[in-house]
Amino acid sequence: MYPDKCKKQAEDFLLEVESSKREGKYVDPRAGRVKFRQQAENWIKGQSPDGATRGILQSRLDSQIYPHFGDLPVNSIKSATVRDWLGKLEESKLSQNYKTVLFTALSSIMDSAVEDRLITTNPCKAKSIRRPTSMASNIVVWPQDRLRAVQEGLLDRFRIACTVGAGCGLRQGEILGLSCDDIAEDGETLHVQRQIRVVDRTLVFALPKGGKKRRVPLSTGVLAAIRAHERAFPPVEVTLPWGEAGGKPVTLGLLITGDGGRLYRGDCFNKVVWQGAFRAAGVEYRSRTDGVHALRHFYASALLAQGVSIKELAEYLGHSDPGFTLRTYTHLVPSSYERARLAIDGVFGLKSADGLEAA
Repeated sequence: MYPDKCKKQAEDFLLEVESSKREGKYVDPRAGRVKFRQQAENWIKGQSPDGATRGILQSRLDSQIYPHFGDLPVNSIKSATVRDWLGKLEESKLSQNYKTVLFTALSSIMDSAVEDRLITTNPCKAKSIRRPTSMASNIVVWPQDRLRAVQEGLLDRFRIACTVGAGCGLRQGEILGLSCDDIAEDGETLHVQRQIRVVDRTLVFALPKGGKKRRVPLSTGVLAAIRAHERAFPPVEVTLPWGEAGGKPVTLGLLITGDGGRLYRGDCFNKVVWQGAFRAAGVEYRSRTDGVHALRHFYASALLAQGVSIKELAEYLGHSDPGFTLRTYTHLVPSSYERARLAIDGVFGLKSADGLEAA
């Protein structure tokens, strides 16, 4: 005998299970007992092959995600669990962009649990969850006199960093990993094919960000500056592992090194060389707008001012998505109003007040 209505409920449940099995959607409730930490460690294996990128992901998991979810079975994580975590992130006063990155990682891990048939749905995608959204960065473009002042403040052997950063749009690691051999034979193109970065506390050569090589137009002025620097400070052969601490050794003649061929980690270069240039030049250093990345912003603004398209700029900067380039630099795109007026006047050649005279 079944209590009132329980038999009907049991039959409905059985039908639902059988239907899910036929459709290949059935999830064994016992499968979801896998701990979140175990699923996340499996997920991270399928992310970037780059060791440094995996290290960053691991750091985010350890500091902000595991403390809340690590020991929970994945099938016990509900939308309420996610909302509680988001509330704690809000209380911690983390930046909106960082919260977006963390939420994206959590949702991706839960997606992997769905794909592995540990759970049926991703709780991060519940209607009650308000997904964090990134805030557009307020890009501040240096005027030329600030660029010149900082360049003059750099030691002679490092001044070329300003030239290739602002003149080619290179990232800091790409600047430090640049070799004269990266210049095309005709001198008109620069091949951006590596960076110097830290993996497991070891300096390594690696592909540029996103694993994407690119070519950048090389102006005659920038080429002349590189050649002059090369004469004053001959390239130093440096051997580093490729990709990871135990990677294959690669030897290159680097354009920028310290005295005696010294190599700088990114943070050390920033604090000693880069910020030192501001002190030497008597220019105030603004932490949010005056990093080496400001050189890329200068490059982007210069190209946009000359009518270079967003698609072309994205290629030169190494952005895989032109939409990201547009969102980042949309406020720097010159107004098309005047160009539109001139274009139409070129067709109609309006000379009379009634506007009927065509060219």
